[in-house]
Amino acid sequence: MQIFEVAAFAGAFAFVVFALSLAVSPSPKAGMWRIPAAISFAFLVFSVYCVASEGPTGFWPIHSRSVWGNQVWFDLLLAASVSLAFLVPEARKQGMNPLPWVVLVVLTGSIGLLAMAARISYLKEGKAHSGKDAVARA
Repeated sequence: MQIFEVAAFAGAFAFVVFALSLAVSPSPKAGMWRIPAAISFAFLVFSVYCVASEGPTGFWPIHSRSVWGNQVWFDLLLAASVSLAFLVPEARKQGMNPLPWVVLVVLTGSIGLLAMAARISYLKEGKAHSGKDAVARA
């Protein structure tokens, strides 16, 4: 088995573990914004390696040469669109200007989505803590 196959299986396994733990866990813990932030950074580093190795448009031949490539491309676009449909209103609610974040998502895909989700989560956590402090002072 090649390293890329091992990586694909490892990624699928991590996704299943994450999805199941998300489905059965109660509310998120404080500081959870660090997880998408760290994954965004790690994926950015890996993506920089990919761009350096195969060029900035190396993804395009994979998505445009077969039916499966198209299917994966549309799947990624649909997932990003649905994510943005949920994240943009929440970003506005947290006082973020969504336009720069949407541009980041368009240019980087999941890297931008993870960073945007981390930022929203960070802001929500900060407001929750400041609200608790205000109640405690009252």
